[in-house]
Amino acid sequence: VLMFSATLRLSEKFILLLILSAFITLCFGAFFFLPDNSKHKRFDLGLEDVVIHGQGDHDEHRHSIVVIVIITHTKKSADFNRYRLNFGPPIIGIGVDKSYSVNLISHMMKHAWDSYRQYGWGHNELKPLAKKGHSTNIFGNSQMGATIVDALDSLYMMGLHDEFKDGQEWIEQNLDFSVNAEVSVFEVNIRFIGGLLAAYYLSGQEVFKVKAVQLAEKLLPAFNTPTGIPWAMVNLKSGVGRNWGWASAGSSILAEFGTLHMEFVHLTYLTGNPAYYQKVMHIRKLLAKMDRPNGLYPNYLNPRTGRWGQHHTSVGGLGDSFYEYLLKAWLMSDKTDTEARKTYDDAIEAIERHLIRKSNGGLTFIGEWKNGHLERKMGHLTCFAGGMFALGADGSPDDKAGHYLQLGAEIAHTCHESYDRTVLKLGPEAFKFDSGLEAVAVRQNEKYYILRPEVIETYWYMWRFTHDPKYRQWGWEAAQAIDKYCRVSGGFSGVKDVYSSNPTYDDVQQSFFLAETLKYLYLLFSSDDLMPLESWVFNTEAHPLPVLHLANLTLPGSQAQR
Repeated sequence: VLMFSATLRLSEKFILLLILSAFITLCFGAFFFLPDNSKHKRFDLGLEDVVIHGQGDHDEHRHSIVVIVIITHTKKSADFNRYRLNFGPPIIGIGVDKSYSVNLISHMMKHAWDSYRQYGWGHNELKPLAKKGHSTNIFGNSQMGATIVDALDSLYMMGLHDEFKDGQEWIEQNLDFSVNAEVSVFEVNIRFIGGLLAAYYLSGQEVFKVKAVQLAEKLLPAFNTPTGIPWAMVNLKSGVGRNWGWASAGSSILAEFGTLHMEFVHLTYLTGNPAYYQKVMHIRKLLAKMDRPNGLYPNYLNPRTGRWGQHHTSVGGLGDSFYEYLLKAWLMSDKTDTEARKTYDDAIEAIERHLIRKSNGGLTFIGEWKNGHLERKMGHLTCFAGGMFALGADGSPDDKAGHYLQLGAEIAHTCHESYDRTVLKLGPEAFKFDSGLEAVAVRQNEKYYILRPEVIETYWYMWRFTHDPKYRQWGWEAAQAIDKYCRVSGGFSGVKDVYSSNPTYDDVQQSFFLAETLKYLYLLFSSDDLMPLESWVFNTEAHPLPVLHLANLTLPGSQAQR
C-alpha cells in the first residue's frame, strides 16, 4: 500500500483523501444523528405512522430547526379511531420551509397568544392597549374564550404545543354552554364548532368533539321557524331565537344561514344524529325552489314567510360565505355532491354576468347589486373570492378552469392594489372604482383595517395553485406591515386609518386574527404538503375539516339511507 501511495500524484492523493473524509463523515453522522426509534410511539391501529414536520421540542427556536416526530394520541375516542380506520389518517403534511418568514409569523402568533393569555384569558377577545378582556354582541354577555377555541388549530400547526395544551385545559375545565347568553348562530358555528372540530381531527382529543356536540345541540332551537331557515341569534339557555334588528324586514342573512353545511355534515358523521345534516339540506332545497332575480341570491330571506327581503346581492359581507360553502360542500364530499357544485356554478355565472366588471384602469372588481343597480364598490371581505375562484377552477364547466384561475389572479391583483395604495400598505375595509379613484377608500368609516385575513387567504390559494412568487412577496409585505403598524406591547390592534402615517388604534385583537390571518400567512410560507388541499377543506374561519369520502359512506338522514 505504501509503494502504491508513493506512486500517486499529488492531485490523486487529494481526491482519495476527499473521498475517505466524506465516507467517515457520513458514518459519523449516521451514528450520532439518526433518530432513535425507541423514542417514537406508534398508533395501535394497524396503520402507517403519520409523519409531520416542524413540531419539535418546546423551545423558542422550534421553527428554525425542522424536527420529525410521530403524532401520538392519548384519550382518543372510538369515533376518532373509526375515522382513522375508515379513511386513513388525515394528512397534515411533512414540513415547513425553514425561512425567516415562517419564524416571523410564529413569533407574531406567540406574541398575540401570550398577550391574550396574560391580559384576557377566558374572555372572548383582547383589548391590547387597555390590556384587558373584550367581547362583542355576537357572543352575548358570555365569556366563552373565543380566542382560545379559534386559535387552537393554528397553535397545533405551528408546533406551539405548550400553548395548545393550555387552551385544551381551559376548555376542559371552563367552557360551558349552559349560560344565559344570546349568541350569533353563524359566528358560534364557524368559530366554536369549526374550531373544536378542527382541533379534534388534528389532535384526536375527545374533549373537543364532546364540546362541539354540546354546543351544536344548543343551536338547534334556532331552526324552529315556519320555514326552517334559522334565526340569526339564539339564547343558549332558553333556546329563544330572533333576528338582527337592522336586517331588512326581519330577515335572516344569506351568509349566515348558508354557512352551516360543512360543520353540520361533520356533526352528523361523528354523532350519527341525522338532524344536523337534515337541517342544512332543508335550507338547500328551499333555496333551490325560490325565484332568483337575474339568477342572483338576495342577501335577505324572511324565516317566517320564506320571501326575499331587500334585493341586495353581495359577494362580500352578508353573502360571501354562502357561495364559498357551496363549493366546499362539493370538495368536502370528495366531489360527489354534484348538486352543490351545480348550484355554485350557476351562482358564479350570474355573479360574473352582473357583478364583475373591469375598471378604467384595468382592475377587475366585484361590485354589489342593489335594486337593479351595480354599486362600484368592493369590500375587503369580498377579496376572499379570488381564492374561491382558484379553488373552484378544477371541475368548472365547459373547460373554464383556466378562465377561473385567471379571474382569481385578477381579483388578487386588485386587492393587492388596495393595500399598495395606502400609506401603511394595509387594505381598507372597502374601496371604490369611480370618479377617477380606483381601489381607494373614500369614506372615513371605510379606511380602517381590523386585522382581516381575506386578502392573505387569496394569496395563499393563488400560491398553492400557481406557485407564482409574487403571492409570497405580497404576503410578506402584508406581514411586515401588520407587525410594524398593528403590533403593540399587549398584542395586535386594528388601525382606524390606513392612509395616515400616524394611525390610531381600535384596541381590539380579533379572534380571527389568530384563527385566519396568521394561519394563512404561516401556510403561505410553508411547504405545500402542510395541510394539502386534497385532504382538507378550510371552513370560512380557516378551520380545516377533512374530506369525507361519501361515495363509501351513507350519512344518517341522507336520501340514500331513506
